[in-house]
Amino acid sequence: MKCENCTKKECSKKQKNDDTQSTSVEPSNDGFEEKNEFYTLANAKILLSDCLACDNCMTSEEGARVFQQNQKELFHILNLNKKCDTSKHKVVAVSICPQSLPYFAAKFNLSVNDAAKRLCGFLKSLGVHYVFDTNIAADFSILESQREFVQRYQRRNQEEHALPMFASACPGWIRYAERVLTNLVTSHICTAKSPQQIMGSLVKGYFARQHNLSPDKIFHVIVAPCYDKKLEALREDFYTALYNSQEVDCVLTSGEIVQIMEQKNMSLKDVTAVAVDSLFDEKKEGDIVRHEGKRSDGYLEHIFKHAAKELFGMDVKEITYKALKNKDFQEVTLEKDGETVLRFAAAYGFRNIQNMVLKLKKGKFFYHFVEVLACPGGCLNGKGQTQTEDGKPDKALLNQMEEVYAAVPVRLPETNTHIQRMYQDWLEGVDSKKVQETLHTKYSTVNETASNLDIKW
Repeated sequence: MKCENCTKKECSKKQKNDDTQSTSVEPSNDGFEEKNEFYTLANAKILLSDCLACDNCMTSEEGARVFQQNQKELFHILNLNKKCDTSKHKVVAVSICPQSLPYFAAKFNLSVNDAAKRLCGFLKSLGVHYVFDTNIAADFSILESQREFVQRYQRRNQEEHALPMFASACPGWIRYAERVLTNLVTSHICTAKSPQQIMGSLVKGYFARQHNLSPDKIFHVIVAPCYDKKLEALREDFYTALYNSQEVDCVLTSGEIVQIMEQKNMSLKDVTAVAVDSLFDEKKEGDIVRHEGKRSDGYLEHIFKHAAKELFGMDVKEITYKALKNKDFQEVTLEKDGETVLRFAAAYGFRNIQNMVLKLKKGKFFYHFVEVLACPGGCLNGKGQTQTEDGKPDKALLNQMEEVYAAVPVRLPETNTHIQRMYQDWLEGVDSKKVQETLHTKYSTVNETASNLDIKW
């Protein structure tokens, strides 16, 4: 069976169903009892953005490891912590993506701040030790992406693949680029790690050092809006051989967290609010903030404004988007002295991505930067939180999520004082070798395969 969006001529897609791919929680001493099956990882229609069972794109070993990332694995660790053998105890840390919080807020009719604190309270009631907000990791990712774009722009006449630069935060897009497209495309991808993987470095690196913990003694869970994050966590470049430890041990979607609540007959409204933890000392986080961008971390807006200032000395306050073929492909331009000096685009969903790649290969692609996201509508519309039981998009819920997300105040990464301190104290300077090793990675074609660019999308 061929994946609906796959450009490969031969794609033996496995048909997933409730019987063969279900993951359930075993009864345990903590009173957490199974009442029904947990969510099947892809019981809805399989799209390329959650293409986690394609024989051509994923090995059987990867498949097994992806399906191990479920609620059962989390409770396995939590139950080990209750046993007498302290050698098997681990510090459990959960990091929550900014685009997941609006889901909990909308679903339980809460503000984003209240949802964050109550979610923290719920997770700690299960036995989780620390709950973090991943905004600081997105700060690092955006700042590194800004610097890289300026450097690429300045080298554009000397390096063939300097521009355009594609955003690297979406694992669905990265997987597609590495497994289906050629080096012509992967060489254009920004090398900055995604917020998820930078958070992995922060928790297993900075936080572990602060608390005198070995990285393998921390079980790090990410709560994310989409399934592709599970596959991203398995990348070999995000593994520390010395400690036999992944930077992210388990990814659970927002929907999977809600299923735990449902099986415990709990609502987020019934949970005591607890302040979200900080990576710094014993302090607690204040109010939740976000980055610019209506449905994502706003790489386009942050990089556009930074580039306008650094390259052309122009302060851009507001950005005007121009929708082209559809609402998920929009462009932003900067003009100076009657000339267009910057041309950015946002391409969401694989139809737009495929059209973008087609133009690039034909030499008819004139954008300097593209914020590429696999999910139509962006990260808020991740398939791990906005689908109904029959696998269709929950448009009403998505609209509520957009409203509560828009109400969250914006904080520029440059204004985060913790970031500036960490560049010096942890990363040994902005331009250090450690910055490259910790905050960057490389993307390249994994298995070049002829692609059918004439496919009807």
